[in-house]
Amino acid sequence: MDLAEQGRALARRIIIADGHIDVPYRLREKLGPDGAPTEDISLRTAGGDFDYPRAVEGGFDVAFMSIFIPAEYQTKGGAKALADSLIDMMEKVALRSPAKFAMAHSVEEARRNSASGKVSFALGIENGAALEDRLENVSHFQQRGVRYITLTHSEDNLISDASSSQGKGTWNGLSPFGKQVVAEMNRVGIMVDVAHLSDEAIRQAVELSQVPVIASHSSSRHFTPGFIRNIPDELIRAVAAKGGVVMINFGSKFLTPAVMTYEQQLDAALQAWGQQQGLTKDSPEMKAYFESYVREHPLPLARVEDVADHVDHVVKLVGIDHVGLGSDFDGVGPSLPIGLKDVSQYPNLFRVLLERGYSEADIEKIASGNVFRVWRRVEDFAAQRR
Repeated sequence: MDLAEQGRALARRIIIADGHIDVPYRLREKLGPDGAPTEDISLRTAGGDFDYPRAVEGGFDVAFMSIFIPAEYQTKGGAKALADSLIDMMEKVALRSPAKFAMAHSVEEARRNSASGKVSFALGIENGAALEDRLENVSHFQQRGVRYITLTHSEDNLISDASSSQGKGTWNGLSPFGKQVVAEMNRVGIMVDVAHLSDEAIRQAVELSQVPVIASHSSSRHFTPGFIRNIPDELIRAVAAKGGVVMINFGSKFLTPAVMTYEQQLDAALQAWGQQQGLTKDSPEMKAYFESYVREHPLPLARVEDVADHVDHVVKLVGIDHVGLGSDFDGVGPSLPIGLKDVSQYPNLFRVLLERGYSEADIEKIASGNVFRVWRRVEDFAAQRR
């Protein structure tokens, strides 16, 4: 058997769990007049990175569906209601296709669903703003099936500083409320997700949590100096020392420095042309210039091998037990790497890892074993407290 076929066979045999897929917001942006999604992900879809047929092709099993709360909800209100509505929607999607999809509120449910040929929807809230300012909402979302919460997103919130505020945050890490939130998440059995946090907030969350934490969709800053959404080596070590898992994001900007360089060049070109023409940023002419520039200078894409490089780096730094996959499918737009464009293509990554000498047992840990271990540990800790 060649390694490509071995990768495909392995994907069919083991459980693949992805820490971050943005299907819920993708569906929400295309709701029909009746409030139901106009896109049916139980069938092959023209757009997006996830649907059931492609999941089957890729041997894919468990999607942590991102219950994404945009930062503006922190000030305008309605964050909890939005989170509840997205959870409702994903439950309805699963109910409408019971032979294809099922909710997974525990590791055991995820395993059972996979054994019966169903793709699981696990739930992770992206942006703890959904809690608003009420600690009791942690328990509310645990009861709704949420199994991780990313403490913040693109801006500081009531819980934590965001990576975007690096070094000049509101709280110098976690807020006093945020520290209570971490303790309550431990108590009720929700994984603490440190993706999107500032370095100091990650450090504090790891120290405070009594159980391992995850970074659901963050790659290694070693390869992308200056890209602060990725995690530096010292904090990968801290996450691993506590038993946690860093789950590699597939977005090209997370994988190689070429995208940051490209964006700087694009911004400079837009600014220079706009000034020369005397145009504002929002003018139709500027939009047309942007589109022509991107056509002539396409975004430089990473390759599946770059994802493997990030896996390699974490493994060399802290060992095979502390790395996973958090693709950000349906969240990073057209920037996905060559060879990992959607959920049908996980076997391509397995092929590269096999070429690099990873055993099938190693790849099973990367694919699901490591995040399942953390999830189970968090479940057990909460059960002991009850």
